Amino acid sequence: MISATDEQFTTVPGGIRLCHQSFGSPTDPAVLLIMGLGLSMDWWRDDFCRSLAARGFHVVRFDNRDVGRSTHVRGPGISAWGFLTRRARPVYTLGDMADDAAGLIEALDRRGAHVVGASLGSTVAQEVAIRHPSRTLSLTSVMGRPGDGTGTVSWRMVPEFLRPPSSDPVEGMVASFRRIGSRERTPADDEDVRVTMRRSRDRETGDGTGSGRQLAAIVAERDRTADLARLTCPACVVHGLDDRIIRPSGGRSTAAAIPGAELVEVPGMGHDLPHRVWLRLIDAITRTAARAST
Repeated sequence: MISATDEQFTTVPGGIRLCHQSFGSPTDPAVLLIMGLGLSMDWWRDDFCRSLAARGFHVVRFDNRDVGRSTHVRGPGISAWGFLTRRARPVYTLGDMADDAAGLIEALDRRGAHVVGASLGSTVAQEVAIRHPSRTLSLTSVMGRPGDGTGTVSWRMVPEFLRPPSSDPVEGMVASFRRIGSRERTPADDEDVRVTMRRSRDRETGDGTGSGRQLAAIVAERDRTADLARLTCPACVVHGLDDRIIRPSGGRSTAAAIPGAELVEVPGMGHDLPHRVWLRLIDAITRTAARAST
C-alpha cells in the first residue's frame, strides 16, 4: 500500500502558501494534480493517487489558493449578474494560479512534472504548460476548454452556479454531483462524495468566499488557443460526452489546438470523476507521460 505523506506547506513566489501531499517515491517522475472550482486536494481521492503512484510516479496533490489549508486571499468574487453577463474583475487570474502550481513544481522537483488538471484545474494546467514550458513534462487536460467560447455551460446547468448554499453541505454536494455528474452514478459514488466532502470540510480554513474569487478568474479567462498551438510537450485531453458544465466541444477544441494531442472522449462521463473512469484517466496520464520520455 502506497501511503500519503503528511500535509506539507510550501510558499511559492508571490507569497502564496500551498498545502500539499504526495504519494510514491520522490525519485520517480512527478505528476502534479490540479483540482477544480472550490474543491480541495481531497477530491483527488487517495486510491486514485495510490493507483497512479503504482505506475511509477511521484504523485503530488495540493490545495489551490483560496481552498483548503492553502492561503486564502481577500476581495470580491463575482455577482450573479456578472456571471450571467460574463463580466468579472477578478482578484487574481488563472495565470496567477498557474504560477502557484509552477512554483510548487520548482520547489519539489527541478526536473519538472507531468501536469494534470480537472475542470478549473484543466485551465490552470494549460496555463502552466504555456507560461512554464520548462517545468511541464506533459499535459493532461480533463473536462477543460481553451477559452475560445467553446465548451460553454449548458443553459439548464447555469442555476448550479447561482444556487444558494445548502443547509446540509454534505447532502447538497451529493445532490449537485447527481445533477452535473456522470450517467448511472451509483450509491457508492454518492457515499464517496459524502466521505470526501466531510474530510474536505474538516480541513477547510477559509470563510466560504474563495470559490467566488476562483469563479471570477474562470469568467475572465483569456483565449489560450494560439498559445496552446505553440506547445511542444505531449498532451492528452480527456472529456466526458455527457458533460453539461463544460460541454464536449471544449475538449475537442483544446485537443485541436495542441499539436499532436490525443483526445479521449468517455461515453456517459459527466462533470465528475467517478471510480469507473479512474482507470481510463490513469491510463491516459501514463500514456502521455511515456510520450515525454521517448
